[in-house]
Amino acid sequence: MATPRPLPGRGVAVTTIGSMRITVFRRLMAEEFGPARAQVLSRDHVLSGLGGRTVDQALTAGIPAKEVWREVCQAFDIPPERR
Repeated sequence: MATPRPLPGRGVAVTTIGSMRITVFRRLMAEEFGPARAQVLSRDHVLSGLGGRTVDQALTAGIPAKEVWREVCQAFDIPPERR
């Protein structure tokens, strides 16, 4: 499950899920699809590999961001060098 924690010396909460930070996941999505499309895909595109959930639903359900990213990569045939 997502747990906010402070960054050392900054006092800013960062959420991590599994071994990938949500901020890293969102950056990868934006870099791959563009910011607007990444947001729409996360909200609206249902992935069978995530149990019929969208990216946002999967993350909310506690599926690790790294696993969600792998499913996105597989569904959209993202080349290995960008995974």
